[in-house]
Amino acid sequence: MRKLLPLIGMPSGSHPAGRSALTCRFRCGDACFHEVPNTSDNEYVGDVVAGALSRRSVMRAAAVVTVAAAGAGAAGVAAAPQAEAAPAAKGRPRPQKGARGLRFTPVPPNTRDAVTVPDGYRQNVVIRWGEPILRGAPAFDPERQSARAQAGQFGYNCDFLALLPLKGERNRQLLVANHEYTDEILMFRDYDPENPTREQVEIAWAAHGLAVVAVEEDRGNGRLTAVSRHHLNRRLTATSEFRLTGPVAGSDLVKTSADPTGTRVLGTLNNCSGGTTPWGTTLHGEENFNQYFANGGSATDKRYGIGTGATERKWERFDKRFDLAQEPNEAHRFGWVVELDPYDPHSAPRKRTALGRFKHEAATVRLTHDGRPVVYSGDDERFDYFYKFVGSKRMRHGNSRAAREHNLSLLDEGTLYVAKLTGDSPAIEIDGTGKLPKDGEFDGSGEWIPLATATAHGAVSHVEGMTAEEVFVFTRLAGDKVGATKMDRPEDIEPNPVTGKVYVALTNNSNRGTGANPKADEANPRHANKHGHVLELTERWNRPESTRFAWSLFLVAGDPEDPSTYFAGFPKDAVSPISCPDNVAFDAHGNLWISTDGSALGSHDGLFGVATRGERRGELKQFLTVPTGAETCGPVVQDRRVLVAVQHPGEVDGATVERPASTWPDGPGSYVRPAVVAVWRADGRDIGV
Repeated sequence: MRKLLPLIGMPSGSHPAGRSALTCRFRCGDACFHEVPNTSDNEYVGDVVAGALSRRSVMRAAAVVTVAAAGAGAAGVAAAPQAEAAPAAKGRPRPQKGARGLRFTPVPPNTRDAVTVPDGYRQNVVIRWGEPILRGAPAFDPERQSARAQAGQFGYNCDFLALLPLKGERNRQLLVANHEYTDEILMFRDYDPENPTREQVEIAWAAHGLAVVAVEEDRGNGRLTAVSRHHLNRRLTATSEFRLTGPVAGSDLVKTSADPTGTRVLGTLNNCSGGTTPWGTTLHGEENFNQYFANGGSATDKRYGIGTGATERKWERFDKRFDLAQEPNEAHRFGWVVELDPYDPHSAPRKRTALGRFKHEAATVRLTHDGRPVVYSGDDERFDYFYKFVGSKRMRHGNSRAAREHNLSLLDEGTLYVAKLTGDSPAIEIDGTGKLPKDGEFDGSGEWIPLATATAHGAVSHVEGMTAEEVFVFTRLAGDKVGATKMDRPEDIEPNPVTGKVYVALTNNSNRGTGANPKADEANPRHANKHGHVLELTERWNRPESTRFAWSLFLVAGDPEDPSTYFAGFPKDAVSPISCPDNVAFDAHGNLWISTDGSALGSHDGLFGVATRGERRGELKQFLTVPTGAETCGPVVQDRRVLVAVQHPGEVDGATVERPASTWPDGPGSYVRPAVVAVWRADGRDIGV
C-alpha cells in the first residue's frame, strides 16, 4: 500500500482538509470554525448523491498507482527553489499514451518546496507580489513597503487568472488576476496582529483587488514575462471606485453615509475565482467578504457569516465603513460579481447585482443558442447552494462602441435561479459511507428554481415574502425559502466547451453528518467529506437556459485505494490521488483541469487533468505540485502553455517573516511571495499531445 505523506508544520486534524490555521484566519476568517450559517431544513446534497457511484467503479476497484514521495526539506531551511521537473523515483507511474491533451508522465505526490512539473516540461515565474506594473511604481523592497508603492505593484495572493488577446502586439497577451486576500504575518516583519499600524492596513488595502498587466512570450522557449508600464496595466484596490448596477443600484439596502445614492462603492474584497465573457470582459467573484466587517448584529449578517466582534485585521479601527455598528449597509455592497473591462483602463468596474449576493467562488459564462448570456456561480460555504443567471438580452458581435456599450449591460437584466437536486434512490440506501445504492449509481435529476427577474423597468420576486431587492441582496435567504439543495462547498462551476456538460467542484465538508448537521444524500454521499467531489450536470436538451437537468457524480476524490472514491469508472490503479477540488478549467480537447486547495492526503496541492469523454473518461493525472503551504489557483490551459497562480506559499502554522516555512520563489534570505507561474513543453509542442 502506498504510504501517504505527513503534513508539514500542522498537527493532524487541527484544521479541515489539510489547511493551516494561518490560511483559515486570513483567507476566510476561520469560516469552518464558526457556526454553519445555513440553518434551514433544506435537503443536503450529500444525502441526494450517496447512491450515485457506478457499479463499474466497484468492478474496477484496484490498488492505487504506486508512487514514491520526493524528499521534503525542513520547513524554513530549504535550499533555493529552482525550476523543478518531477523527481525520478522508484515505482513512479510509467508514461501512458493517455487521452489527447493528457499525454504526460504524472507528477508523484510530494512535499517539495517548489513547483514540480512533468519530465520534458519547463517553467518560469511570470510575476511576483510587489513587482511594479504601473508608471512611477518603485521596485519591490519588503523592508520599505508603502501603500502608494503597493498600489502600483502586483498585489498579494493571486487567484483567478485570465489571458486575453492583445491585437496588434506581436507575442503579447493581457493577464488579468484577482488578489484575494493578504496575510500580514508573512508580509510584515514584527507584525503585531492585535495592533496593526495604519500604514500596514493601507498597504493591505492596496494589495487586495485586481491587476491587469501585459505579458510577452518568448517564442523560442515558452517563457512568459510581464511588461511593466504598459498603457493597459492597471491596479484596482480596496479603495478604488466601483459602480453598483442592476436591480439593487440605488436601493435603500445599499445606501451609506458616504454614498447616499447607493451606486458607488470603494473597493472589491476577497476576489476568488471568476470567468471571461464572450464580449471581452472578465468577471470576478467576491467571496469571503464577511471577515472584513466588525460588529454585525442582524439575522442577515449571521446568515452571511459576519461576526459580532472585532475582525482579524482590525480595519474597523481605521475606516468606519468596516464597522457595521456605524455603517450597517456597507457589507451589503460586497459579495457580488464584478465585471471589468481590461481594455479600458479608465472605466469603473461594475458590481452586477442581478447575479445575486453571496460568497461567489466563480462566474463562468456560456451563451444560449440565441446569444443570451448564462452565468454559473457557486456559494463557497458548507451547506450552501449553486446558482445560474440567464440573461434576457442578446450579445451583439463586433467591436464598435455601440456593441460594447450594449454588451456591458447584458448582466443587468435576466432571471436568477438556484439549484435543487433530487436523487433517484431511496434515502435509506444512502448511509454516508459512499456505498452505492441498489441501482449502482449516484445520480438523479434537478431543477433550477427562479428567485427573481430583473428588467430595464424594475424587478420581480419569485420568492414568497421577499421583495426583489431583498432576493438580490439576501440571496442565501431566498435559496433557503425555496428549498435549494445544500452542497459541500460549491466552488468553481465550468461548462465544457466541447460537450456542453457543466462541472461543479465541491471542495469538502468535514461537517457533513456530524452532530445536528445534515446527513449524506445522493448528491453528497459521504459523511465527514474531507476530500470533496465533482458533479456533472447535463442541461435538458443541452440548452443552458433550460430549467431542468440530469446529474451524476463524475469524480469522488481521495486516495484511490479508498473504496468510496470514484473516477468516472476508469480503473483506479491508473489514476493519481486527488483531494479538495477547487478551481477548474478546460483545454481545447474537452479535458477538465482541476486545481486543489487543502489536500488532506499529506501531499502538496496541485493541478490535475482528467478526460471527460471517450474510452479514457475518468483518467486523472497530476500535472504539477506547488510549494510548501501553497494552494494551486488559476488555472489557464492554452494549447502550448499552462498558467497557475501559486497562492499563499509558506502559509504554515507558526510561520512568520522571521521564521519562514517556504523560501519560494527566490530562495533563502528573501520574503516568500505569491506569484504566477507559466509551464510549457521543452520541445515547444502542444501540452499533453
